[in-house]
Amino acid sequence: MQQNLALRAIDIAFTEIARVHRLMSFHEPDSDLSRLHRARAGTCVSVDARTREVLACALRVAQESNGCFDPTVAAEQVACGYLPPPDSAIAPDSNASWRDIELNDDGVRLCKPLWIDLGGIAKGYAVDRAVEILLETGAPQVCVNAGGDLRIAGPRAECVHVRDAFGAVAAAVELADAAIASSTSALAGAIPAHVHGRERRAISGGRTVSVVAPSCMFADALTKVVLAQAAASARTLAAFGAQTLLHDARSGRHTFGVAA
Repeated sequence: MQQNLALRAIDIAFTEIARVHRLMSFHEPDSDLSRLHRARAGTCVSVDARTREVLACALRVAQESNGCFDPTVAAEQVACGYLPPPDSAIAPDSNASWRDIELNDDGVRLCKPLWIDLGGIAKGYAVDRAVEILLETGAPQVCVNAGGDLRIAGPRAECVHVRDAFGAVAAAVELADAAIASSTSALAGAIPAHVHGRERRAISGGRTVSVVAPSCMFADALTKVVLAQAAASARTLAAFGAQTLLHDARSGRHTFGVAA
């Protein structure tokens, strides 16, 4: 690629990442999620095609994982202190779940009041969009890294170092035309970052999970499934053609595949 074309493509990719963040922000008042949270249950809300795509993928992962990944755990994340409460949102129904999100040609309908957080999948989607933009401009080899969510596209494999909960390198993974995402469960005394979607409880234990998948969006979401389910997530991983590396910060042990 010519230098000017490459720089222009990078600018467009960064602009797209920022756009994805604005559309799917839990807090920005004009985001698609904020508009959904202000709407009365049963109201169809028009959303950007990108938001609808991410919601569709989130619901697919929720279905495949029997709700271990659930984009409607934002209320629990607020209760745990991981997210501050949103402004002007209708209070969520404690019985609401991913099954109460309806997607149709006109938009999105929430069958019960609920709060959606796409932080567990949207960053991976933003990485995928940036990679697609760079490939469309003719880049022969692309690597986009968004702090734990990374995708490589092109003929050359690259070595990716996976870090544990303390920031130390736990393993090295050779990646070619694939994505890897990592998530860590809370250490003792730390504010939890992830909630078990089906059990509605904070996930702790100091484990770091890395998932390799064809897309960064699915790799991102599947890390939460493995944190929640460990060995029971094997079937869900297989459904998405994904593999995992699990590192236990307490024992220093890491395993490929899924171990209980």
